[in-house]
Amino acid sequence: MKILAVCGFGVGSSMVLKMTLEKAVKELGIDAEVKNTDIASAKAEQADVYFTSAELKPDLESSTDKPVYAIKRYMDKDEVLKAMNAFLANKKGN
Repeated sequence: MKILAVCGFGVGSSMVLKMTLEKAVKELGIDAEVKNTDIASAKAEQADVYFTSAELKPDLESSTDKPVYAIKRYMDKDEVLKAMNAFLANKKGN
């Protein structure tokens, strides 16, 4: 599974989100590659799921048919786990 953490420039906040996603993935026992990137690169890169800010979510959703989840607090593992569990539940339903 490939997971992308996306922010405007692909440096600061996406790196923080990537680290939190890695903790969540490890806790859930998921085999996944987690990368951080900027919005322009994310539009050109295929992933199974994207995590970003509420501000960037609509822009990212317009360029992919894969799920995009908005995260408010990038360091909040519980919020990220909740979004990851929602993605996994939806994935099983398809």
